[in-house]
Amino acid sequence: MNELESLGWRGFFASQVDADTALMPARVLAVHRGRIEVAGEDLHDSLALTGNSAALSITVGDWVLLDKDGPRIDRVLERFGAFKRGAAGTSHTIQLIAANVDTLFIVTSANRDFNVARLERYLAIAYEAGAYPLIVITKADTVESIDPYVARARALGNNLPVEAIDARDPDDVEKLRPWCGPGQTVALLGSSGVGKSTLVNTLAGADLDTREVRADDQRGRHTTTYRSMHRLPQGGWLVDTPGMRELRLVDSGDALDDVFSEITALAADCRFSDCRHDAEPGCAVRAAIDAGALEQQRLERFRKLQAEDRRHSETVAERRARDRNLGQFYKSVLASKERFKGGSD
Repeated sequence: MNELESLGWRGFFASQVDADTALMPARVLAVHRGRIEVAGEDLHDSLALTGNSAALSITVGDWVLLDKDGPRIDRVLERFGAFKRGAAGTSHTIQLIAANVDTLFIVTSANRDFNVARLERYLAIAYEAGAYPLIVITKADTVESIDPYVARARALGNNLPVEAIDARDPDDVEKLRPWCGPGQTVALLGSSGVGKSTLVNTLAGADLDTREVRADDQRGRHTTTYRSMHRLPQGGWLVDTPGMRELRLVDSGDALDDVFSEITALAADCRFSDCRHDAEPGCAVRAAIDAGALEQQRLERFRKLQAEDRRHSETVAERRARDRNLGQFYKSVLASKERFKGGSD
């Protein structure tokens, strides 16, 4: 395996580059404010994002082509997948998290952080990006029995892999090594305080900054301030991302169908194709809930994520049209009230 292949280079990327090009491929190992770190064949450099390169949407894990004179960024190669979210706030912009990731470690912990709804969100992000999801439950050594946590996680999908570990124990973390081989890229997602940085330390032998979890609520503070890749002893790469407090789904409709596959399968047997699964006759989803084969809460979480995805996936034009129509509706209601009040005088 050559140096580029060890970074994750494969035929998908090579097919985008002319054989006689003078441009040099490199992978983005870290993204800082205004700069990126890249590595390639006989190359490890820090490049400023200025001029045309500043306008490029570059994230950790990307492959870029560099002009050897400089070097300067020429373009970003097409990704085979990317993790993204609706950015926090009201701007409705899309934020890239990481690109070209083979496996996603969805990290939670065996305490109050364990949250099924949050895991469903992370699974949708993994499926949307085409990455293989693996749920990692940390702090397994802190509970009397880890089995209930593992069972609840595995119930979220057929053959969904789940590993319970003590992130500080190298022997325990060996369970994750099969996904960390040469040329493979794994990423971590999880809220603050679940032990992501500790897991990175153990996997990669890196001395990253970690902080104690606050004892009152078992939650930690953000310790990773930028996205970066770490070389693993087995030859793979690990992407570490900051803990995300406000994770919004975007363009994840098909992925949600995969996460809630049992509901979409039942819905196919409903009498009406537009069944809302409320009180319609012949609803297979309601029948499953009544029979105890499906939890009402699972359906409600599905609906909530669908609504969120639709809201954050709207184009600017669609959003403006919806807001304009809603404003006109409110005005008509107010006008009707005023007419009614005037007629009653």
